Amino acid sequence: MSDATGAREPGRVPSAAELADRAAIAEIIALHCRGVDRADEETLKSCYWPDATTAYGPEPVPAHGFCADLVPAIRAFRQTHHIVTNILYAFDGTQARVESYLVAFHYLAGPDGKDSEMTYLGRYLDRFEKRGDVWKIRHREPVMSWSQNADTTHDADHPALSALRKAARFPDDMVYK
Repeated sequence: MSDATGAREPGRVPSAAELADRAAIAEIIALHCRGVDRADEETLKSCYWPDATTAYGPEPVPAHGFCADLVPAIRAFRQTHHIVTNILYAFDGTQARVESYLVAFHYLAGPDGKDSEMTYLGRYLDRFEKRGDVWKIRHREPVMSWSQNADTTHDADHPALSALRKAARFPDDMVYK
């Protein structure tokens, strides 16, 4: 077994089964980002076991309830964009501790025409569980490194951007077409 800090033999070639487990977990992490950015409650919930918890505040709460509450909060932003990198895995049978680095952008259209962007940098500390041959999050706890807020602009009519399709929330985004 290794731990999420990398206390295993660095560079050890993982088995085919471990690579498959890593791919399944990485898919859940990516789907969670999609669920947040598209404000898609069902996709978010599909990333967690029904009895899972999250700790975005001081105490853990049921993850499915958190997902339902997150959707209207995310819709308050014009757009969000979550990027997850540097995924480290520590397997112990049907359990895995997973650390993922996170950069998240939150674009807020101001009522006075003064837009702002909150950039968040941190990590997700996840406990995954495999039931049958399915991995899902059993517990998620984000850890913040720092955030910054800044005035921002968005020029959707810029010639290099005007022909591109625009991101949207569920169910209007192109990913659902």
